Amino acid sequence: MELEEIKKQRMQELQNLENQQRMQEQQNLQKQIEQLELIAKQRMTPEALSRYGNLKAAHPEKAIQSIVIIVEMVQQGKLSVVTDEEYKKLLQYMTPEKKEFKITRK
Repeated sequence: MELEEIKKQRMQELQNLENQQRMQEQQNLQKQIEQLELIAKQRMTPEALSRYGNLKAAHPEKAIQSIVIIVEMVQQGKLSVVTDEEYKKLLQYMTPEKKEFKITRK
């Protein structure tokens, strides 16, 4: 009986440690995302910010990817201000082209 209790206790401790590590990683990731957003939002026009907000609500992963690209371009000196048109182009660049199939009946 005592051995089983020790095993259960040890398993619980390991699970708690794993959960704490996951939570810490999530918090670190969230902080990094917030820092990237802060940098990018300073360079975006109100229209582009509005588009970003809509994208973030609908597709959070894609929004984060777009912010990462914007920050990289700003750091490289390729962008100073992101307009709505430039943001649209960036999103189109990120979205792979869809293939159209034409079906003809005989």
